[in-house]
Order: sequence, then C-alpha cells, then structure tokens
Amino acid sequence: MSLRLVELRIPSHAVRNQSARLECHFDLDGETLYSVKWYKDGNEFYRFVPRNMPPVQVFQLNGVTVDLHNSTENQVVLSSVQLTTTGVYRCEVSGEAPSFQTVTEHGHMMVVALPEEGPRITGGKPRYQTGDTVRVNCTSGRSKPAALLNWFINGEQADPSFLHGPETIITGREGLETSILGLEFVVKQKHFRRGDMKLKCSATIATIYWRSNEESVEGERPPRASVLESRGTVAPAGSRADRVQAAGSHTTILPRVPILALCSFVVMALSLR
Repeated sequence: MSLRLVELRIPSHAVRNQSARLECHFDLDGETLYSVKWYKDGNEFYRFVPRNMPPVQVFQLNGVTVDLHNSTENQVVLSSVQLTTTGVYRCEVSGEAPSFQTVTEHGHMMVVALPEEGPRITGGKPRYQTGDTVRVNCTSGRSKPAALLNWFINGEQADPSFLHGPETIITGREGLETSILGLEFVVKQKHFRRGDMKLKCSATIATIYWRSNEESVEGERPPRASVLESRGTVAPAGSRADRVQAAGSHTTILPRVPILALCSFVVMALSLR
C-alpha cells in the first residue's frame, strides 16, 4: 500500500478581489487519511483532520482568507484574493499510523491587479503623407504586473526596429505599473490600404487579460475639381449668361436689317453714280 498525490491544481494567475480554488487530489491506496495541510510560503494556514470535530482548522495568515463553506479535504477556496495573496502554495497529505506516509507538492500563484482602462494611443495626426514620420505612444492602464504592449500596422505586427521601449512607471502605495511603448517609422505607400492606415496597440497580461485600441488615419487625397470645372464653363445659347456678357462688352451691336431692303439700297446708290 502506498499513498500518492495524484494531481495538484494551483492557478498560475488569479484576479484581485475574486476567489481562487486550490485543489489537491490524492490516492490513499488502502491507507487511512490522517491529515491534509496547506501552506503559503512555508506557513500553514489550513488543516483538515477527519477524526477531529470540527475537522477543519484555519490559521490566520496575511493575504489569505479561507472560504470555509466551500473548502474540503480536496480543495481550499480563497475568497477576495489580494496582491499579498501571491506566493508559493504547498499541499501536504499524511496517512494514519503506523506508516504516517506523507506526500507533498507545491505551485506558485500570482494575483493580478487588472487595468481599469484599456491602452491609450497618443501623439498621432489625423492625416499622413508618404515620407512623413509617425511618432506615437501606447500607454497601458495601471496594473500589476505591467501589461505587455504590442503595436500593429494594418493588422500586422510592427517591425521591432520601429519600437521604442517599453518603459515601466511604478506609482501608488501598491506599486501599480504603467507600460509605455513607442512606435516610430517613415510612412511609405505600402502602409496605406484604400487610402487609410490603421494603427493598433494591444495590452495583455498572461492569459487573463487582453484589450486593444485602434486609430485610423487618412493618407493623401487627390485634389477635388473646382465647381466650374466639374460643371463646365460654357453656358447654353440664349441664356442669361449670354445677355450679361453682351451687356458688359464694348462691341457695338448693329440693328438687324432685312436682306431685301439692303439690296435695294445698294442698287439705288449705284444708279445715282
């Protein structure tokens, strides 16, 4: 007969102010269970002894609040975890006399303070032309640990040579961290798609947080035709424009004379000569 620890489940990351479940599954293989003990950073905070009444005993430890209602011999639920809850957790299972076999295993859990806001893009212009230089920054919200930032141009990850940073700023009593990642590159024609360029910044923390922000900027636009060019400059015959042009010119307009009368006048003039 051999007591063995089958599986230890400790989440690598937990979100601040939420609960965390630590599981310890074992096979007694004919042994009688004597105790299950849980430790954080070497300090015992939970003990389950089935022959005791009550079987559960909790020891005060900074950053650890046990949910007794949902904790058993196979699991411990920690309620409202805080940054101080981060640490190394160990499960220890012991069999009854006379062997008092003991098996133990440990794992690390980090409590994450998520940002209250997504990443912000600053420094951009509403329009760029080929040859211009883009200089923008992406700033994450305050968190712990700092968020990992990435830049994308038109959906494709930016060339590493375009990046500046990241820079991490620590503020506040809890030491929350802000990340800043710069993007700088010279605009080329290939950066425009259908006349626009999309710049996106994403912020991630492990596998529990992902947020992004995207801005769309315009490229060069062909000049628009003027109103006269688009409508044409020639007015139709007999229009008011003809009359206005005639009135404003210095050309003398002769009255219209019937052709027959004009011919008679010419014949009379010749006969008199």
